Amino acid sequence: MIVILTRNSGLVKVWVSLVLNPNSNYELEDVPALFNLREVVIEVVNDTN
Repeated sequence: MIVILTRNSGLVKVWVSLVLNPNSNYELEDVPALFNLREVVIEVVNDTN
């Protein structure tokens, strides 16, 4: 089974909010390498900066 996450996927939104939250201890390196999750989160974070 192949799962492809997009910037609109709930899991991506959760991790983006965790990484961008200044009160959070999470950084991009903490995003799990699950399917294409890390790649999409990095893309979204880079687009917002």
